Amino acid sequence: MRELRIVRLTVHRTSNHIYAQVIDSQGESILTQASTLESAFRTGSTGNIEAAKKVGELVAARAKDIGVSKVAFDRSGFKFHGRVKALADAAREAGLEF
Repeated sequence: MRELRIVRLTVHRTSNHIYAQVIDSQGESILTQASTLESAFRTGSTGNIEAAKKVGELVAARAKDIGVSKVAFDRSGFKFHGRVKALADAAREAGLEF
């Protein structure tokens, strides 16, 4: 029986930053990523909902650029509220399906 695997969008957050990665179906490599550590986020606060929304939009745009439109959302054990929810909602609005 063939196992169905799809690409994952994983999220990790700390008190100061949020990270999002699109990982291939085998879990062996990162296809694209975005985080508040990038230079575009250096001017403002990085530990709030607005920054999480921007990361969600950015990772979705990068995923669409490499041909990924459908992902499984992996919240990595974090509760689905606040910054994690904001990132997920922004990624959905930017075109990712999950």
